[in-house]
Amino acid sequence: MNEPRSSSSTLMLCTTAALLVLLGGCQTTPKTETGVPVEERTPSTSSTTTTGSSAGGVSGSATASTTNPLKDPRSILSKRSVYFDFDRYEVKDEFKPLVEAHAKYLSGNKSARMTVQGNCDERGSREYNIALGQRRADQVKRMMALYGATDGQVETVSFGKEKPRNPGHDEGAWAENRRDDMVYAGE
Repeated sequence: MNEPRSSSSTLMLCTTAALLVLLGGCQTTPKTETGVPVEERTPSTSSTTTTGSSAGGVSGSATASTTNPLKDPRSILSKRSVYFDFDRYEVKDEFKPLVEAHAKYLSGNKSARMTVQGNCDERGSREYNIALGQRRADQVKRMMALYGATDGQVETVSFGKEKPRNPGHDEGAWAENRRDDMVYAGE
């Protein structure tokens, strides 16, 4: 037979059962929210184009890009060599826009620094080629100063015939070796 329960044990059983029901009822299923998809963007390739006109009536557009123009193959600034005729140090007309572009880059970026490295072909004595390479590098530096680069931004050095680009011994190789190379600090 069943024994009668005390009122305190019955009360405890009812309280426990009520708590279990209450806790079971408090459980909720998390809902997933749907939202607007996020677009991935990479800042290294983004660009912004601005078009407008000034009060003076001059109009045009400018493209600002986060890509480094010194490394962008579409930019003239990615080209770094000026070639010379045999035994000459005058900058040829075809390379003047290149020198001007680098000078204007330096003018607009006051913390940028460059070394112009003068080179020669293998003909001539070591001393003669060192002197000719220096005249070539100095000539490019003078042109850059005319376009706004400061004296402190451009250094010159001559390697003479010590660093040929092409190791050959014919006019094609010599033409490649008669050059100035523009090297920016940190590259």
